[in-house]
Amino acid sequence: MLNQRYAAIDQGTTGTRIVVFDESGRSHSPMSIPHKQITLNSGWVEHDPEEILANMMKCLSACEVVDALGICHQGESIVAWHADSKKPLYNAIIWQDMRTEKRIQQMKDRGMEPIVQQKSGLPLDPYFSASKMNWIIENIVGVKQLADKGKLRIGTMDAFFLDRLCGVYCTDYNAASRTSLFNIHTLTWDPELCEIFGVPIHCLPEIHDTVGDFGSINLDGHITQVTAVIVDQFAGTYGHGCRNQGDAKVTFGTGAFLQSLTGTTIADTKDSGLLPTLCWKFPGQKPVFGLDGGVYNAASALNWVKKIGLLENFDELSDFDRESAISRGLAFVPALSGLGCPYWDRSAAGIWAGLSLDTERKDLLQSVLEGIAARSAEVIIAMDKLSPLGDSISVDGGLSSNQYFKQFLANLIQKNIVAPENREVTALGAAMLARKGLGIERPITFKQNAQITKPNNSSMSGVMERYQEIIARSRGLRS
Repeated sequence: MLNQRYAAIDQGTTGTRIVVFDESGRSHSPMSIPHKQITLNSGWVEHDPEEILANMMKCLSACEVVDALGICHQGESIVAWHADSKKPLYNAIIWQDMRTEKRIQQMKDRGMEPIVQQKSGLPLDPYFSASKMNWIIENIVGVKQLADKGKLRIGTMDAFFLDRLCGVYCTDYNAASRTSLFNIHTLTWDPELCEIFGVPIHCLPEIHDTVGDFGSINLDGHITQVTAVIVDQFAGTYGHGCRNQGDAKVTFGTGAFLQSLTGTTIADTKDSGLLPTLCWKFPGQKPVFGLDGGVYNAASALNWVKKIGLLENFDELSDFDRESAISRGLAFVPALSGLGCPYWDRSAAGIWAGLSLDTERKDLLQSVLEGIAARSAEVIIAMDKLSPLGDSISVDGGLSSNQYFKQFLANLIQKNIVAPENREVTALGAAMLARKGLGIERPITFKQNAQITKPNNSSMSGVMERYQEIIARSRGLRS
C-alpha cells in the first residue's frame, strides 16, 4: 500500500488537469490543458465534449500507472449523445449558460417553482441542468425521435465521460442532485419533475454511490479503475477535510461556491435562499447533506475589470494602503451575471455606488474585491444562522491567495479564514474519494500547512447592512 498512487481528473470550466497523489500525501500535476469556450450567442456558453475527452486522455497518459482514478467535473453542465454511437448530438451546455432564462421565468409565472423546490431542493434557475436538457430535446433536430426510440442519453458531463471511457452509463447522487430532476427525499429521479421539465426519465443515467466501481479505462494496455465521481465543488469540500456538521468551505473560482455540512438529514432552509444539497453518498450509508450557496461572479468579475482596462496586472490587487472603499462610501455589487444565493435573481446587474470626482482606479479595484467578499459573506452569515458553522472557514481558488480580500472577509464574518498551502484541494478530494472507492479507510496522515487570517479590530459595524441596501438597488436592472 505504501507505493499506491491515486489520480484525480479535475475537469473544470476552463480546462482539464490531472493531479497524482501517493500514500505520503505528496502530489504532482503532470499536465493541464485548456479548452475552447464557445459563445455562439449572448449568454450562451458551450464546450466541445470531444475536445474535453481527448484532453482527459492526454492527461491520463501523462501520469503513468495509478491504482485508482477519481473524476470531478463541472456539476450542472450537460451533454446529450447517441446511445449506440456514443457521439455527442450537440456541444456541452455549461452551467453558466443563460439561454433558458425566459423559459425559467415562464415556469415561475405558472407557479411551478414551489413543487420543484420542495422535491429537488433547488430554485428555478438556468444554472441547474434540467432546463438545458430540455433545450436540447426541443431544439436539436432528431433528438426527440432518438428519445422515443430509447436511443438518447442525456445527463451531466460525468455520465458522458463514464459512458465513453468505461462503457458505464451512470452518474452519482451528488451530480444527480444538481439537475432539478432528482428528488432529494426519495433519492431517485422524480417522474413529476421530469414531466415538468420535459426530460424523458428513461433517458437519464443510473444513479450510483459517489465511490465504488465505475468501470475501467484502458489506456495503451494499462487498466485504470475509476472508483469515484463527484461534482468539483464537493470534491473540494471533501478535500478541505470537511467531514462534520458545521464544517464549511468556499471556492473562489469563476464564481464563489460555498458549501457547509449539516449531517445525514436535510436542513429546513425556510426562506433563507440557501439550497439543501446532497454532498456525497457512500455504500451502505445514509447520504451526507449540506447547505449550498453560489455567488455567480468572483474571478469572472476580476477578469471583467481587466477586460475593460481597469486592471493591468493581478498583482495590483495585493496592495491597498487606504482604508476600505466601503468605509469611504464606495461599493461594488458583482452581479454581472445576476445575483445567486440567497436571491436567485437574474434581473440584477452589476453596479458601483458612491462614485465621485475623487474616485480613482485603485479605489474601484479595491471596491470590487470588497464586493465579492460582501456577497460571499452574505451567504456564510445566512448559513451560520440556519445551521451553526465552526470558528473557521476553509477557502481555495485564486482569491484565497489575496491577503486584503481574506482579511476583509474575515472581518465581515468574524471567523478565521483558512487557506491551505496545498492548492490542489479539489483534486485531493477526488483522489481521496478514489482511494476510499478501493475500500481503503485508513486516513493519510500528512501535514497540510495553512495560512490563517483572523478577524482584526477593524470596525465593521453596519457594513453588511449598507451592502444589502446597495445590493437591493442592483435588482430589476436587466430586462
